Amino acid sequence: MTEYKIALVGFGGVNRGFAQLVADHNAEWKVALGFSVRIVGVTDLFLGSIVDKDGLDAKQLVALPTEKGAFAQLPGGNAEAFNETVIKHSGADIIAEATFTNPVDGEPATTFCRWALESGIHVVTTNKGPVALHGAELKALARRNNVAFEYEGAVMSGTPVIRLARQALAGSNILGFEGILNGTSNYVLTQMKNGLTFNEAVTQAQQLGYAEADPSADVEGFDVRLKVVILANELLDARLNVSDVTCSGISNITAQDIAQATADGASWKLIGCAERDVQGSVRASVEARLLPGTHPLAGIGGAINAVSFHSELLGAVTVSGPGAGRIETAFALLSDIVAIHTVYGK
Repeated sequence: MTEYKIALVGFGGVNRGFAQLVADHNAEWKVALGFSVRIVGVTDLFLGSIVDKDGLDAKQLVALPTEKGAFAQLPGGNAEAFNETVIKHSGADIIAEATFTNPVDGEPATTFCRWALESGIHVVTTNKGPVALHGAELKALARRNNVAFEYEGAVMSGTPVIRLARQALAGSNILGFEGILNGTSNYVLTQMKNGLTFNEAVTQAQQLGYAEADPSADVEGFDVRLKVVILANELLDARLNVSDVTCSGISNITAQDIAQATADGASWKLIGCAERDVQGSVRASVEARLLPGTHPLAGIGGAINAVSFHSELLGAVTVSGPGAGRIETAFALLSDIVAIHTVYGK
């Protein structure tokens, strides 16, 4: 039976959710998936760090209070975040990277991924920044060191959009895609359709934890732009930079715009898309679009995400599912570990 030693980098909602999955389902994974998981280290800039090569108690980790330096409360724990030590010297086979990362330069997540890959350690991450901004470099580094760099959760949380397209749609000749790739903006538009103003809908999204105190990354399309780069480069063999994707958001859509669309049987959606033309060039954009009721994305409401792939052999293939959530995103890490086990497992 294979056992993977995992070090968690960042211990916010996602990796805490993964620890919860380990606590609740590790015994089931031995039978269903052919492997089990042992958490051997955790590091977090706020909570500190802890290493135990014999394995940490996942339930105890989940119960840890969200207090500065909290890992010092555990035997062998420290209030300081010894990131490099946990990544390189905890004995981990796989690093699960889920830190808060700057979307401009992809740090600190990119450095954390680089340390692991250079050390011959597999990486699974839910971070958009490293993949969108440094994906080619990190994938090349992984190949040179014969390890995996997996990032299913970087686009639609636990909904397997990358792996679905790459595997299940292999050979269909994907020509492009268009998607609702940000749950916050979709929630805001849905609530505006239900009668709220833009500001009221944003405030409600913040109260529910969908939107940050500064919601601009969501409502102005910046979050979607990173995801479009990831999908275009991954599935269309593009070499896009973030600056190649034109971007506008939903903040200029008025209640009158929403009312008129509803009267016409249409819906406003923030759409991220990319298409490959006959010359092989890929063009990509993020913008608010008025979709007719017959469009496969028009009926996607609330915080749900969806993407419609345009393929030569199948036409449009659409998948929808949760684009956020602690456990949902943690599941993406599990799906990446399953992928690693399929290729590298004993």
